[in-house]
Amino acid sequence: MNRYILTGGTILTFDRDKPLLEQQAILIDDGYIVKIGADDCFQDEVCERIDVEGKIIMPGLINAHHHFYSTFVTGLGKSAPAKNFNAVLENLWWRLDKKLLPEDNYYSALISILASIRKGTTTIIDHHSSPYAVENSLSQIAKAVRETGIKASLCYEVSDRDGAKIAKEGIEENYHWIKNCQNNPNPFLKGLFGLHAAFTLSDKTLANIADKVAELNCGIHIHTAEAETDEKYNVEHFGRRVVERLNAFNLLNSKSILAHGVYLNARELILAEEKGAAIVTNPQSNLNNAVGIADVCKMMELGITVGLGTDAMTNNMLEEVRVGVWAQHLKQNDPSRGFMEIASALVFNNPIIAQKYWGEKHGTIKAGSPADIIVVDYIPYTPFNEETWMGHLVYGISQANIDATICQGKILLWNGELLLDIDEQEVKAKARELAKKLWERF
Repeated sequence: MNRYILTGGTILTFDRDKPLLEQQAILIDDGYIVKIGADDCFQDEVCERIDVEGKIIMPGLINAHHHFYSTFVTGLGKSAPAKNFNAVLENLWWRLDKKLLPEDNYYSALISILASIRKGTTTIIDHHSSPYAVENSLSQIAKAVRETGIKASLCYEVSDRDGAKIAKEGIEENYHWIKNCQNNPNPFLKGLFGLHAAFTLSDKTLANIADKVAELNCGIHIHTAEAETDEKYNVEHFGRRVVERLNAFNLLNSKSILAHGVYLNARELILAEEKGAAIVTNPQSNLNNAVGIADVCKMMELGITVGLGTDAMTNNMLEEVRVGVWAQHLKQNDPSRGFMEIASALVFNNPIIAQKYWGEKHGTIKAGSPADIIVVDYIPYTPFNEETWMGHLVYGISQANIDATICQGKILLWNGELLLDIDEQEVKAKARELAKKLWERF
């Protein structure tokens, strides 16, 4: 079904100028939104009409920082207790990623994507690590992306923590993946140059990465001042704070994503804004790891594009936005601050970030936008208008079921059922088998 009309719903556009459309229908053709207008505008159209019966139609959600590879950690209790963030890395994540095999990379991505589709996410910016299975790891993840029909930007996190050979492999994996994306453009797969964090990267490795980034004219995707130890290590060993050091290697640009940013100071924030880099906050992860809460209000006051990600704590962006709002209330010590900033990160800024890679109108519902759309089983029971829709999104729509998920015009989920050539139960059974073996190697 390449051409059809969605009708009968209330449309949230994620467009600041016209955020809410009532009694309007959407004509979709060959993966794009062709026209939006009153139902009688489409009387002469010969195609299927799908009535969503008063529910909410809105853009597919975007997750601006995720880790597919962490999927198999769910329920794992074998890691030693961690009293600080570095211990979390050493006791859990850096033990896990060393044990991942190519099949794990594929199935962990597949499981996470299926869960994301059920929660209304159609675009994911991922950050991968499997240091003893680096080569072709991004292609393994890309296979899961194509089979499920979503969109993803992929990268491999380069780090010196496992030695020079593996760091070199990570650089090559990023380089070849981005080259492939540039030479074979398609609407589903993009690439960034992945780095773990400045505190696990030597100047020599950063210089090597800088050469590749300049050649490819691409952005980087890096964990940035997630914990205070990142800043302290860089100052003590390199004489610069994190963003200053990245800038010294010309690694900050308008396509770059700085994940977390909890401990960035004012000078670093101003530098990030000057270079046009986006910062992606991940509230649940930061709270879970007890590293702190990013000052999103200050970031936005300085003009930074702040996006929202899950850091793999959840596949549910509407859950993340709620926690983000409450975290900002606490950070600002003021329950009247932070709501608009975090809500805007999801509905306005994540599309702005994604548009840097996928092009204009991505993440919005407008004529000419890609048909990445979700239908939410939410019929408002209080006034719903241009002044109240964001409140409904955070406190009402977030609690409702996703009825449909559509990406590039293809219906992936309808009436809560996946419409894919994938046996979800078979996939989960295989994942349990692989996770059991992974846990035994852990």
